[in-house]
Amino acid sequence: MHTKIKFDELDLKILGYLEEDGRMAFSHIANELGVSNTMIHQRVSAMQQNGILEKIAPIINERKIGYEWSAFTGLTLKDDSQSKDIIAELEKIPEVVECYYITGNYTLFLRVMAKSNEHMREVIYEKLDSIKGILKTESFIDFGCAFRRNIPLSN
Repeated sequence: MHTKIKFDELDLKILGYLEEDGRMAFSHIANELGVSNTMIHQRVSAMQQNGILEKIAPIINERKIGYEWSAFTGLTLKDDSQSKDIIAELEKIPEVVECYYITGNYTLFLRVMAKSNEHMREVIYEKLDSIKGILKTESFIDFGCAFRRNIPLSN
């Protein structure tokens, strides 16, 4: 179970600015909020150390850089106790960009990106199928994201 980490209204406001633009200068945020630049640095560092803010990274539109195909793929494993070994193998496949533990018909659920139909076939039928311990896969083609967002920032 995760421990809930307390943070205050200032932290929420800082996260709001960073969500808007992760490259925003801390000095700009400090000026907007009427606090010192040092205070912003300390708060962001504390949020990173506590795992609230995992990292500040760009959001890449995969389709704009040639990855036209996306699929969600459920994996049924021969033995769920092998999941750590299988995840280690999945991490070696660059086209597998997300991996989740789930309940239901699958043990793991992946998001797979590919440049073409042929590339997607190669990833699913050659790369995934070569991993020992995967019993079967079922894929769902993604035609585009309707929306994606962070959880609302409020107390």
